Amino acid sequence: MSKLLVKPKAQSGLMQEITPESAGWTYVGFALHRLKPGEATGGDAGEKELCLVLVSGKAKVSVDGESFGELGERMTPFEGQPYAVYVPKGSRWQAEAKTDLDLAICSAPGGEGFKAKVIRPGTHPQMTRGKGTNTRYVTNIMPEDDGSAQSLLVVEVITPGGHTSSYPPHKHDQDNLPAESYLEETYYHRLNPPQGFAMQRVYTDDRSLDETMAAEDGDVTLVPKGYHPVAAVHGYDSYYLNVMAGPKRIWKFHNAKEHEWLFTGI
Repeated sequence: MSKLLVKPKAQSGLMQEITPESAGWTYVGFALHRLKPGEATGGDAGEKELCLVLVSGKAKVSVDGESFGELGERMTPFEGQPYAVYVPKGSRWQAEAKTDLDLAICSAPGGEGFKAKVIRPGTHPQMTRGKGTNTRYVTNIMPEDDGSAQSLLVVEVITPGGHTSSYPPHKHDQDNLPAESYLEETYYHRLNPPQGFAMQRVYTDDRSLDETMAAEDGDVTLVPKGYHPVAAVHGYDSYYLNVMAGPKRIWKFHNAKEHEWLFTGI
């Protein structure tokens, strides 16, 4: 079993829990809670900032005692855009499921001066990237230019079956701005229909890291460094939720040299 592929540890409740310690890195954390109506989860952000993403379902969410009311509208990650809530460093939060709920907890080191807020569908429009069989649909939840966080970058991507994504292969593992930024990254994978799978490769130029994984519904892949393309197999649409963070909140990537020609063509 690959060390970069993390399977769900339960069928409900806390299904995924990636920490910097478990991943062997510094910045990114990710958790996924699957709750039934009436069940609740919450906690203290501590020194981290959080982005609570309603992957599917509805929940009543509060931060530091302030209720944001009932949020959510889509029942699967393949329909519409998500609701999300930013939770700043030092805050307590709670989410109570009003329907079946998949709630992602994205985390990274927090900073001072940021406020809790709801990120509603349409805050950042869905974008179409690529063309032909490299077409995919990207929704930024917390992009680098929104000024709303210290570290977190959060985005979700839908890739139709038979298409590639995070492609041409690119990496962001060097703290070498303006050429490239250092960002750790997680991929939370979902498939439609759910019995499908997607292929993800994570590799470096010298091949000291070179792993190819079949990511199934609910899996998380870790990208500590290197290139990390995804291929959605025929018949199964791919959804993934990316969490990125590093020493600077900037996404500046470097394309694989041998595949650079693809970038200009798509």
